Amino acid sequence: MRTSRFLIRSGLTVAAVATLPLTLASGPAAARVSGISVSTTGSTASVVTSACTQSNGSWGTAALLSSGQGSFAQGRQVALSGTAASQSAAWSGVSPGTYTVVVMCSSGATAGTQSVIVSAPVPSVPTISATASPSRGVMGGLGGTARDYGPVTMGVGGALVGAGVIGAAWFLRRRSKPHRF
Repeated sequence: MRTSRFLIRSGLTVAAVATLPLTLASGPAAARVSGISVSTTGSTASVVTSACTQSNGSWGTAALLSSGQGSFAQGRQVALSGTAASQSAAWSGVSPGTYTVVVMCSSGATAGTQSVIVSAPVPSVPTISATASPSRGVMGGLGGTARDYGPVTMGVGGALVGAGVIGAAWFLRRRSKPHRF
């Protein structure tokens, strides 16, 4: 009884292990069927393919479909341009959101369909030229980094630091020998 259960369990394990490579190999193959590569930079979306052939002087068209658009004709269409090795199209000024890119070759065949997310453009960071500098320099180090303090302020600060040093010394001396004042 124990031997038969062991053989059944090990047989199922062997079958699962045997089918694992086939399962893993079929996943990426389905993802590669698309034939197009879509990318975004800021508010620009672009597509590249090598699946189309030139017919009547045209490679085909690419369409950018928003979530509410269901057909190729409803999207923002751009003609493909390029060479026999690679064709591309781009859309600029695309607002943030999720889109579907569809590429139709001039032969009428679909080169591929892929979803793309266009994120909000990153605000530009102002650049400071090398000639711009603070009027008083960096002002780093000891002695006040932002403004000059008068002699009264410096005297009060020195007195507070001195009182702190004397108080700490008295506390440590008293702690080391508790019978002294």
